[in-house]
Amino acid sequence: MRMVAVVLAGGSGLRFGADVPKQLLRLDGRTLIEHCVAAFNEAPGVHEVLVVMPPGHLREAEKLLDGGDFGKLAGIIEGGSTRPGSTRRAIAAVGERVAALGISDCGVLLHDAARPLVGQRIIADCVAALGEADAVGVAVPTADTIVVVADGVMTRIPRRESLLRCQTPQAFRWSVITRAHELARADPDFTPTDDCGVVLRYLPDVPVRVVPGSELNLKITYPRDLAIAETLLRAGDGGGVSS
Repeated sequence: MRMVAVVLAGGSGLRFGADVPKQLLRLDGRTLIEHCVAAFNEAPGVHEVLVVMPPGHLREAEKLLDGGDFGKLAGIIEGGSTRPGSTRRAIAAVGERVAALGISDCGVLLHDAARPLVGQRIIADCVAALGEADAVGVAVPTADTIVVVADGVMTRIPRRESLLRCQTPQAFRWSVITRAHELARADPDFTPTDDCGVVLRYLPDVPVRVVPGSELNLKITYPRDLAIAETLLRAGDGGGVSS
């Protein structure tokens, strides 16, 4: 099955507090988005890479990526005003590729540009799992006790063994994630934060397979996260090699 990796870099990164979207910040000499595109470009199971950028930043991405050695880069498109909106634009763009190639379906790996240290093992596991499942999530166990709170009061402590922390990429058959988002778009009361959640809610009969993530696949949300990622890269543990 043909695999298209989508690097979702359409956010503004307000929590990071930088003057530019955080995906354009540099980590060990490269922007976060370059790290992500490089990881999928190197992945044997990925055929194409599509990048989604926030409005007004397409030219910056073109300058960064068009001059790099990214032979699988298929396009850079403008995202929407929300995460779901950006995902839907990406899905539509993938649909155009499906039609142009004359195929009925393909695999789509949706990855946050805020996770620049995604490893080759994770990507390969997602591609392999998508050969048997229609939806795949990446997750790691939580080391902390998680509590459910209402009005500032603990109401329940779920069993830690059943709780995992989601990461990206999340992988889907294009036809499945397209249908899930079509249904979600018709529901004004639902604001999804990730795409596995869209499938779980609107296509409950579609099992979402889980593959192991990695603590190295951290999300850059605050300046301290960027410092941690720098340390991991300098220690030779990051960079999308095997984790």
